[in-house]
Amino acid sequence: MGPNRPEPPGRPAQVAAWAAWHSLAWLVAANAVGVLMATLLLVPDLNRWLGAWTYGRWSMVHLNLQLYGWTSLPVVGFLFRLYGADQGEAAGWCRPVLWCWSAALAVGTLSWLSGHSSGKLFLDWSGPARLILPLAMGTLWLLLALSFLRTGFRAPGPAAAKAAGLALLLAVPFLIHIATGPGSYPPVDPDTGGPTGASQLESSLVVVAMLLVLPFSLAPRRAGRMGPLRLAWIVLAAETLLCVALGRGDVSHRRPVSYLSLGSLLLWLPLMPAYYETFAWSPATRLWRRAMLGWWSLLLVTGWILFLPGVLDHFKFTDGLVGHAHLAMAGFTSSLGIFVLVQLLGTEARVFHRGWSFGAWNGGVLAYVGLMTWAGWREGLDPGFTTVPGPAREAVYALRLLAGLLMLAASLDWLRSASGLVREPAPPVREGAA
Repeated sequence: MGPNRPEPPGRPAQVAAWAAWHSLAWLVAANAVGVLMATLLLVPDLNRWLGAWTYGRWSMVHLNLQLYGWTSLPVVGFLFRLYGADQGEAAGWCRPVLWCWSAALAVGTLSWLSGHSSGKLFLDWSGPARLILPLAMGTLWLLLALSFLRTGFRAPGPAAAKAAGLALLLAVPFLIHIATGPGSYPPVDPDTGGPTGASQLESSLVVVAMLLVLPFSLAPRRAGRMGPLRLAWIVLAAETLLCVALGRGDVSHRRPVSYLSLGSLLLWLPLMPAYYETFAWSPATRLWRRAMLGWWSLLLVTGWILFLPGVLDHFKFTDGLVGHAHLAMAGFTSSLGIFVLVQLLGTEARVFHRGWSFGAWNGGVLAYVGLMTWAGWREGLDPGFTTVPGPAREAVYALRLLAGLLMLAASLDWLRSASGLVREPAPPVREGAA
């Protein structure tokens, strides 16, 4: 190995530790911004000290760091493992790829705070920053492709499926660049028709499909437990046909066919846990696997209830939907990301196994969701509830700030633990090791 080439870390778990560290660093940053935003809502006069860095600009930072930082980097770690990039000589290049991704987020943060945005939710990249994230994605794809060419046909797993996955991943940077451009769809598109039974079912089935595919690349299947696995794929196929039959026309959540078809997702309440039990997971994943499935179940039930006629009309454009968004992202998606990281870390999974931080995170999320749901109900009865200061509103905003502080404290604890993990020296690489 040449003197100018990076040394391989020596074990896949250390590459996973670096992915976890970058993920958690951006989680801490995004949570700190969230605490700042909650403080600004409670004490609006603090905006005077921030000058041009107003609440709206911090909101873009908070949303995008959570999506492209905290929830995306565990996927990057998963892709390293899937394509064998966390082993051998390729492993030494995983850290530079992670730093490229983090550098893109840092440039994006400066761009959003400077007032640059496409105006599209989660597609706020504009100006020079619009090129940075696709370039980071391109470096990731190049490493994955080279790793696949080196070991793809010898590594476990179907090579054809991995090659198809690489082809799909290659399109992502270009699609991001196109979607963020001013020539694509407008920030507010009246032709979409808004959330309908068809569109909600469609997006939910994409998540279901991802949850069904994920275990095949992370854990072996258990012998003699094929029933739930087969049933899950049959149900997914049936619901996909139902979604196609509904069409994407001008429909309403008030039509029985819309909310009844969306209710078919409740079949996954017992089916998804049974499906995941057909795989032999690391024992270290038990805590976060249960948390992920618990948040998933709560998301399914509340998502369907919020879509019902009368309920959606009451919660539309209120803090109730803010609460449900946090249920999806801070509850389900975050637990899923940690579950994946724990499986990748293996024996190094102690990062996420401190009891108080697990309770602080999940308790903080549950409190946040409950507070915002209650505030949304009150706002539906009185639209001035969140805009006119009053004792009830101030109490809700103060408690929301406390919930945010709990989540920030948990993420700081995880980052501290991950920092110790990445500082540990790698074991020596044996001569001739792959």
